Amino acid sequence: MVYIVTLILVGLILLFIEIILIPGFAITGLAGLAALAGSYFYADKTFGEPTSTIVLVVDVILVTLAIIYVLRAKTWRKFSLKTNISSKTGNNPADEGIAVGDKGRALSRLAPMGTAVFNGKTYEVKSLEGFIEDGEEVEIVLIEDNKIIVKK
Repeated sequence: MVYIVTLILVGLILLFIEIILIPGFAITGLAGLAALAGSYFYADKTFGEPTSTIVLVVDVILVTLAIIYVLRAKTWRKFSLKTNISSKTGNNPADEGIAVGDKGRALSRLAPMGTAVFNGKTYEVKSLEGFIEDGEEVEIVLIEDNKIIVKK
């Protein structure tokens, strides 16, 4: 009887590991189901029909309760991320001392994206109209989010 209870507990633990720690239906989920099925077959071989039926009913009830527990919203709140991410990608060019009207020089061909240097720092810029060859003087016409728009 100890083997049957052990197989049931191992099966439930493996199913919980599958659901909570290792998402997807993989080896641990299959091993959990195999352990639960093994508890039924072991009970059938060792104790016969009435005991195996009881083990099957207990297996089904425990798996059903586990599924209900896992599907509750409060269960997932324990595992969810509660902190907010407030950072942004990249640096805002306006914070680095450049502004609309600043003049610089294109380091690469702007077709329409490329690089330009303003106040000794290199930035990725976008041409407002057409292509701009490298080495030409450019002027900032718009800074929007992290994008710098330039013209000749």
